[in-house]
Amino acid sequence: MKKQTAKRLPILAAGILALPAITFAGTDANCCKECKTIEKIKESCISGDIGLDIVSQYISHGVVFENQGVILQPYVNLSFKVYEGEGFLNEVTVDVGNWNSFHDRHTDAGLVNGSGDSSTRSWYESDFIVGMSFTFAKNFTLSPAYTWYLSPNDAFTTAQSLNFKLEYDDTDLLGDFALHPWFNFWWEVENKFGSGVDEGFLYEVGIAPSHTWGNLTVTVPLTLGFGSSDFYSNADGGNETYGYFSAGVSLSYALTCVPECLGKWALKGSYTYYNLGDGLRDYGTALVGGDIRDSNENEHVFGGGLVVEF
Repeated sequence: MKKQTAKRLPILAAGILALPAITFAGTDANCCKECKTIEKIKESCISGDIGLDIVSQYISHGVVFENQGVILQPYVNLSFKVYEGEGFLNEVTVDVGNWNSFHDRHTDAGLVNGSGDSSTRSWYESDFIVGMSFTFAKNFTLSPAYTWYLSPNDAFTTAQSLNFKLEYDDTDLLGDFALHPWFNFWWEVENKFGSGVDEGFLYEVGIAPSHTWGNLTVTVPLTLGFGSSDFYSNADGGNETYGYFSAGVSLSYALTCVPECLGKWALKGSYTYYNLGDGLRDYGTALVGGDIRDSNENEHVFGGGLVVEF
């Protein structure tokens, strides 16, 4: 009898030791089920981008401000989502940004104060932008913005503008062949930024079809710019309606090797052709007191850079 009991003790002990394991195994299974129910991470209400462009010419709205030397253009933009809904109005953001242009040629340094020099000779321009974006009817976005144009090297007097940009996302209609049309109305509120003799109005319309292959995104932007109320003026001071036409190609290559926690990094490259009207062809030439270019209705701009989105 003692021998039988002795034989059964190891079996009984093994059973007792196995009981908690079986119990915890069942509990662990339940835990695993709960672990699979991962709480969805809330999307950040703050987004934006920071980047640097290097361009062969600084052309804005068809106006050639510099076409020589090294031109660096760093920028930063932030968007704060303040509303999101399922009705007619889908999203509202508050947007702020800063854009700059540095020229190693010291473009027009000290021109405003007459000194011909400045302590920040290379810092040609610094723009501060405040605006909002309203996405409605799912595919339309209206973005009013107010901009202050400052010149740290005193190349021009501070100017201000108000603009309204309307964009339509036609991806639902055309899929991979979407044109992404847009329209922009630009009002010079104080002082000039165009080539005209008085504060005026700018009207721009364009498309920006794009396609992505793996890490590479190719965009082909086309833009037409028109002015009124002397936004564009010819060498004789007369008002010009036709401003410019531009067409180009922009490449963006996503750097997927960078950890996602550091944002979405991408290398950029671009080429843009400009056809300039009579109100822009002579701007910056000796004919109107400039010294950066010859009268030419065709301009070509090459660029590259780095951008980080978050």
